Amino acid sequence: MNRLRVTPGPVLALTVLWFTTRAVMLWLLLHDSAPLLGGGSVAHEVSRLYFRWYGVLAHGAFPAHDTLWQYPPGAGAVLLAPGLLPGLTYFQAFVTLTLATDAAIAAALIRTGTRSGRSLLGAALWTGGLPLLLHLPLARYDVEVTGLAVLSLLTLSRSPRAGGVFGALGALVKMWPALVLLGTPPARPTRTAWAWATAAGTFSLGVFAVFFTGPLAFLREQGGRGVQIESLGGTVLNLARHAGWSGRPHYQYGAIELVGPYVHTVATVSLALTAAAFGTLVLWRVRARRWNEATPYDAALSAVLLFTVTSRVISPQYMVWLVGLAAVCLTSRCTAQRPVAVLILAACALSTVAYPMCYREVIAGSWTGCLLMLARNTLLAAAAVLSLVRLWRATRPPAGEDEPPAVRPDAGRVPDRAVGVS
Repeated sequence: MNRLRVTPGPVLALTVLWFTTRAVMLWLLLHDSAPLLGGGSVAHEVSRLYFRWYGVLAHGAFPAHDTLWQYPPGAGAVLLAPGLLPGLTYFQAFVTLTLATDAAIAAALIRTGTRSGRSLLGAALWTGGLPLLLHLPLARYDVEVTGLAVLSLLTLSRSPRAGGVFGALGALVKMWPALVLLGTPPARPTRTAWAWATAAGTFSLGVFAVFFTGPLAFLREQGGRGVQIESLGGTVLNLARHAGWSGRPHYQYGAIELVGPYVHTVATVSLALTAAAFGTLVLWRVRARRWNEATPYDAALSAVLLFTVTSRVISPQYMVWLVGLAAVCLTSRCTAQRPVAVLILAACALSTVAYPMCYREVIAGSWTGCLLMLARNTLLAAAAVLSLVRLWRATRPPAGEDEPPAVRPDAGRVPDRAVGVS
């Protein structure tokens, strides 16, 4: 049996980097009340909102009449989990579990990166890129959701069944991980992954329906959402305030949204663009002819980018998803998404400046706030377009070839050798 000869230096460096950066993130979280760090708004969501939902969920019901509850039933399991850790407050337990999930993601990326023909760049991106969002990832459950998506992609080539199950569980927590199965290799792997995802999702949903009341209550609140101020449409409307638009920001559905003339039109355009993005991805899937080990990763990142950019809501924690998916892409030397990963890191840095550091400027619609959001969203839009173009080109047959056979996910592996950061 072949054995991998792994150079310990890069792995040790990544381990030290993880502990160092997470210590800094924890320190920032403990000093969350500082005005530059959000004045307490980041930690507030866990200590008050999540804890309030925990109290309702612990009694066997979803917060059906709470307009802020807009999440699939699997989110309930994540929010209940901190109660399993004795001796800690809810906030302490939540952050502990988030850090544990973060460490598990880093470990999975390192394990994958040390395999023959793979790269530790993905682990480096996750370890060094997530802190660009400061302490925000520790106070949102998006790290847990991203963990399920990462596990789905990393297990897909070895076990389509496990990949499908992880994808379904992720979708039950926050919908978007369903997109990670878009790029599964054709024929049997796709049928297996999607069948197991459907079975796991149906079974889990049934369990929630038996033990909880109102598992689908989130659908009503999701449908009522408007245009969040940080979305692409929100940026356009915010800039329009300088041209005399009479709308204003208003807190509703757990976010700062814009209300006033033409908001409904902008929301409708956003939904139309999301539908167009979905149609484009389906067309890509139908016309794609070449697959390699990175294709499922690249397709997942491209799909989530497109749906994020066209959404009526782009919350700052959405960047956690993109960092995680970009990290998975970079574990493969075959990925076409390296430039996209750079754009995502730049967008993360700007997102942090916008929230929590300058969020008052964004809400006020000042030129500083508007230009910050315009720059961040321009980077995300460019990343989405570039990602789709590179994915499309990578999976189309070469000129002069009509129907080349699909490449097996494990094809093209190089002989075992010492593995380092590349």
